[in-house]
Amino acid sequence: MFLRFLIILLFISNIALAQWPGLNIRKATSKITVDGVMDEVDWQTADVANRFKQYFPFDSSYSKVQTEVRMTYDDHYIYLFAIMHNLEPRNYITPSLRRDFRGEANDAFVLVLDTYRDNTNAFQFGVNPFGVQREGLVSNGGSDREDLSLNWDNKWFSEAKIGADHWVCEMAIPFKSVRFKEGASEWNINFYRIDSHTTERSTWAPVPRANILINLAFLRKLHWDRPLQKPGGNVSLIPFAASKITHDFEEGTPRSFENTIGGDAKIAVSSALNLDLTVNPDFSQVEVDQQVTNLDRFEIFFPERRQFFLENADLFGSFGNNNSRPFFSRRIGVTSDPSTGQNIQNPIYGGARLSGKINNNWRLGVLDMQAAEDEAINLPSTNYAVAALQRKIFSRSNVGLMMINKQSFDTTAYNRLIGLDYNLASKDSKWTGKFFYHRSFDNGKKDSTYSTAASLDYILPNYTWSLLYQDIGANFNPEVGYVKRKRYKRFAPKAFYSFYSKSKVINNHGPGFDIDYQWNDLYNTTDWDANLWYRIKFQNTATFYTRLRRDYVYLFSPFDPSGSEGLDLGANTGYYWNSVIIGYTSDARRKLYFDFQSRFGEYYNGYRQNIDGTLSYRFQPYAILSMDFSYNHITLPEPYNSSDLVLLGPKFDFTFSRKVFWTTYVQYNNQINNVNINSRLQWRFRPVSDLFLVYTDNYFAESFENGEIFYVGAPKFRSLVLKFTYWLNL
Repeated sequence: MFLRFLIILLFISNIALAQWPGLNIRKATSKITVDGVMDEVDWQTADVANRFKQYFPFDSSYSKVQTEVRMTYDDHYIYLFAIMHNLEPRNYITPSLRRDFRGEANDAFVLVLDTYRDNTNAFQFGVNPFGVQREGLVSNGGSDREDLSLNWDNKWFSEAKIGADHWVCEMAIPFKSVRFKEGASEWNINFYRIDSHTTERSTWAPVPRANILINLAFLRKLHWDRPLQKPGGNVSLIPFAASKITHDFEEGTPRSFENTIGGDAKIAVSSALNLDLTVNPDFSQVEVDQQVTNLDRFEIFFPERRQFFLENADLFGSFGNNNSRPFFSRRIGVTSDPSTGQNIQNPIYGGARLSGKINNNWRLGVLDMQAAEDEAINLPSTNYAVAALQRKIFSRSNVGLMMINKQSFDTTAYNRLIGLDYNLASKDSKWTGKFFYHRSFDNGKKDSTYSTAASLDYILPNYTWSLLYQDIGANFNPEVGYVKRKRYKRFAPKAFYSFYSKSKVINNHGPGFDIDYQWNDLYNTTDWDANLWYRIKFQNTATFYTRLRRDYVYLFSPFDPSGSEGLDLGANTGYYWNSVIIGYTSDARRKLYFDFQSRFGEYYNGYRQNIDGTLSYRFQPYAILSMDFSYNHITLPEPYNSSDLVLLGPKFDFTFSRKVFWTTYVQYNNQINNVNINSRLQWRFRPVSDLFLVYTDNYFAESFENGEIFYVGAPKFRSLVLKFTYWLNL
């Protein structure tokens, strides 16, 4: 009897282990050469991670195209070899040879490393069959697509090869490129694969399809054969040199020539804590922001792209929510010219940034930067100091405290903020949420200087719902942050249901609704909108949605909804309107693919017809030609302006190799009377070392005159930048 019980117990244990195995990694006994050939003896003896499960189109079966992964390491590198099997010989898809690819229009293999086993933050390293690399950082548990940032760069090595019925990739990731706890014997890990031929996305550690693929709640363990040691001295120097020629035609000033040198240093204080130093940083953008047509009454948020701020960026930048951020790093290095209202670059003398893990439960971020004075606009030298402390609680949740101080050395003016955030993430990722309270302080003694919010999301395979409540005071003033609007309260519930189909055409579909209701103490209800949705996800990865929408807006100040600087609608007036919105994203695996969103119906006291989208054609793998477009036809009764707002953005993206890229982006925007040309040639001559040549031109634009769509008028501003950066490991 006892023997029978023991056999049953062992059988059940084996089933459990088979369902949730880890992966053992052993130290290599000989040199590993990263060449895409599995001829080293250590690969033959390494444990194999296989039996990948489907994530899409279904999450209840094993992948049709299986993947095998092996890992080993030495004193300096973590090595990985992956074999991606296919059902038959086939072609592979990549949009281009540009680094940091993303999306379903790819074949790819991705490694996920959660080195602190907190299921909250992780490193990603990916390769496609053409040998193109991507690396990124996952934050906040990976519960939202925005939690993956591919702007982070670091040094690592890889090679890929295509076989008759499979492709392989081999990686070598320096221990110095990731942060981890010295003496650790386990990490969390996952691998996932995107296969364009079958449309499968598969993972080694199963991820329910109700969650997104990058979710960190479902990782497995990587078992090291011995405790990890600190990888020795870890110091990187990143000097730069730039030459810039500019000509401001609007101001009528002569050409100016500027040469700049500076640099950054990255110093590993420990294997998990990094110190970034910068002297005379060049924070000019080598990549232009994508313009948008702004029919809103509020400021538009553009994401941070500058490398200095990207490692552990979530530790500083994830406080608050999309409508109220206490810290927004793009405020540093930029100021406003009071005479023109235009943003201009504010040089920075230098700065320091300490960020990372103190231990398994604590994260620390401290930043201090000194911006230069600008006598031309009477701007004194200003210091920016930020401190953030985060404590993990329960399985994946955390509490964070932030303090910000912006202060001039020449005056008594200051702006300060203190904030407390609680980020909820349940162990199974069914419950997520955020609760925060922030308060700003400046020279004026004011009340209502707060911002607070509470949000809660619940996710199950067939339905999701969420609730949001937000309250921002009239005098909340985060000068180093971003707030869309002040003096309002907001309540926003939403819910969606999904029917999962066995159809060969439709993967899932279902209805939903959302309501966004806003009010304040002065005007009671100020805005609300209600939407009835129906969404469809196709097996070929295309998506479609439609929604019926009803809006209400109360104008507490004059506003021109035509976006054309015409006669304003009067303050203290309210408007209701109805509209229909549809959107479609095509199968991105095709060479010709597109997405669009269109709305039509009533709009304030008139009507609006709109279409936005992108049309792209891929000359794989060397070029993508695309066109961003936005057209708004707004009809208002006399004496108010009617308008046709056009934004066109043709883009020519050539990738001659994995090291040489040339991108030209033209943006025509008749709302701001501007044609912008940005042409950038990039040569990545060594890992994370680049030579940029960037040409930028701005012109006045006229539209819909003499039967022409638009023509280019007088020049506004022109520049040519040559920039050299080099990453040197000491």
